[in-house]
Amino acid sequence: MAKPKKKKKKQKLTPAAAKRKANRDRRRANRKDRRDKRAENQRLRRAAKKKGKKIAGKDYDHKKRKFVKIKKNRGNYGKGTKNEKKR
Repeated sequence: MAKPKKKKKKQKLTPAAAKRKANRDRRRANRKDRRDKRAENQRLRRAAKKKGKKIAGKDYDHKKRKFVKIKKNRGNYGKGTKNEKKR
């Protein structure tokens, strides 16, 4: 039996810095706009599953208004997100 892989940290931070970052990330994730977006995504996923659509491994793309592969959605279809226009 193979050994389970160890979970790597994304960043090398001191314990104090990691705690501060976790607090910042948590505050950002729980803002009203982020909560609303999460709720919207949940509604859309539930509705798609109810209709029998296969959405495993997919995310909702708000620009195209449909479910697309996670890799494509997060990477802005190969263009990256650095130069993405802000609203």
